[in-house]
Amino acid sequence: MKALSRIATKAIPIEVLRNDILQICGAFEVEPARREGPSHGLARKRGMGGFEAALVSLDAQEAARTQTCIRRDPAEYFFMLVQDVGECVVHQSGASTLLRPGDMFIVDATRPSKFVYDGQLAHQISVHLPRDEMIGRFGGICDGGVAIDRNDPLWLALRAVLYKMMHCPPEAGLQLTEAFYGLMGAYFHERRSQTLDARGQIMERALQLMTRHYRDPQFGPSALALHLGVSLRSLQRYFEPLGETPGQRLLQMRLTQAHAELSRRGGKEVSVTDCAYRCGFNDLSHFYRAFRQRYGMTPGAVVAQARDGGAIVQ
Repeated sequence: MKALSRIATKAIPIEVLRNDILQICGAFEVEPARREGPSHGLARKRGMGGFEAALVSLDAQEAARTQTCIRRDPAEYFFMLVQDVGECVVHQSGASTLLRPGDMFIVDATRPSKFVYDGQLAHQISVHLPRDEMIGRFGGICDGGVAIDRNDPLWLALRAVLYKMMHCPPEAGLQLTEAFYGLMGAYFHERRSQTLDARGQIMERALQLMTRHYRDPQFGPSALALHLGVSLRSLQRYFEPLGETPGQRLLQMRLTQAHAELSRRGGKEVSVTDCAYRCGFNDLSHFYRAFRQRYGMTPGAVVAQARDGGAIVQ
């Protein structure tokens, strides 16, 4: 893929490259690929439409924006990282994304991030996007970083606008900036729709699995997340709109079933202990406490109310 920029590199001491990146991009820790000898690199500032941008070339092992860097230099912005030449692996918010030429990733400068180059020369364009403006327009969808999918038709339009922003006269900057924001808004709208669809599918599967396995005392939120192929934290976020956690939903399902079984009128002897174990509890103290908190009476009292000549076994 044809590069958007032309960046000439030269052999420079790593200290010079670190200082250039600090002045232009903010605080980063740059680890050279070689212990001795100069690195090849360059960092310079330039305007892109209504944004400030940095052209960065380096053959470092990695660059990291740590908590220490963030405390020293808050840098209230997002930056769209455009991989122009070479490759880079971006680590942010527990996810890793490989960037090849043409790929784009919006990095959250307020959160730790790492960029791994493995000593291979890479050219990148970093477009600095004011955080207040981005959040005001699009909400928190960029928090923690977000990749721009090159299979999305809007990716090509964004790339075309970025190219024009690099080569436009100053008077065209405002118009291109608004075009850029418009495309970003369309991309995020589509992404939200896809996320909602995916969330609905995951929640449907989650509830089906809970119904199937809630009687198993070993089946908890971690097992559910493993079945779904998502992280436990992601699973918790999926349940947030319901106002409960996965663990709370499982507990309510088990309590509901236990109450239903203890309330049956069948003339049979009812064992509260057996019922608790049958409904997925392996801790009787927890069962009694949770049952009373929800129904305002003990399991034995429910049996007594429903019993018609049968005995209560506690």
